[in-house]
Amino acid sequence: MTAAVSARTATARPDAPRAAEPDPAHDAGRGRPATTILVTGVLVVVAIYFLVPVYWVVVAATKTTDDLFGTNGFWFGDTFALFDNIGAVLTYDGGIFVRWLGNSVLYAGVGAVLATYLAAAGGYALAKYAFRGRNLIFGLVLGGVLVPGTATALPLFLLFSQLGLANTYASVLVPSLVSPFGFFLCRIYADSTVDQSLIEAARIDGAGELRIFHTIGLRIMTPALVTVLLFQIVGIWNNYFLPLVMLSDQDLYPITLGLNNWNSQTDRLPEFYELTTGGVLLSVIPLAVAMIVLQRFWRGGLTEGAVKA
Repeated sequence: MTAAVSARTATARPDAPRAAEPDPAHDAGRGRPATTILVTGVLVVVAIYFLVPVYWVVVAATKTTDDLFGTNGFWFGDTFALFDNIGAVLTYDGGIFVRWLGNSVLYAGVGAVLATYLAAAGGYALAKYAFRGRNLIFGLVLGGVLVPGTATALPLFLLFSQLGLANTYASVLVPSLVSPFGFFLCRIYADSTVDQSLIEAARIDGAGELRIFHTIGLRIMTPALVTVLLFQIVGIWNNYFLPLVMLSDQDLYPITLGLNNWNSQTDRLPEFYELTTGGVLLSVIPLAVAMIVLQRFWRGGLTEGAVKA
């Protein structure tokens, strides 16, 4: 009996050593090496798939026309002509490339910002206001996501021709203001992150609907807005078919249309290879800068947990 009492006393002591409890997370991690290796391998393959073309462009931009066809495409040539090629790109035909670059910045910058704002306003309204026909509008937006841009280019050209806006900046800029995907994403994100109690509290404090949208809605929706903005910048920057249909004046060309114009002349003028590869390299830089600058805003959960149930 004395031994049993002593055992119970030792068990009840708070400072008595306890057996180590199993850690579920640690045990679960023991079976993950194979999965981790597989996922890492897939990511490496995807990274190579996207980085190899960029590497080829960088290498090709450093070569002369003779080296471009006389040496290995994935290694540098005998002559390092990067600065000469870039200088030729920037000065050819009175600096027409700089004008194309400015046009692309105008189309992508203004178009992406306005399209993001309109998508945010429309998505917020559909998510936070109940009105008749809301689901019908959302269904039409989903239908717009499924329609490719090439299918609407010709009808847009006919419409803008009747309005006298063809071959103008507006003919490329105005269609870029509509983003069905951005509208859809903002609606879903606003519905899940913008808490209705925050809106009600702002209304009680006397804030108007526009002020609530700009001070509360836009700030909470920042991750979605950055996503839409990046998609729009890349989409407008790389857009080729719409400017091809709309524009006939070379001074209004975006960079994609201008580079294609140079590339079409390489058969009879081989020096255009150097201009094309150098121009392609310069055209990638603004997109890389935009990605790096906007990346710090691209994070989720900015206000999750701010409102307690």
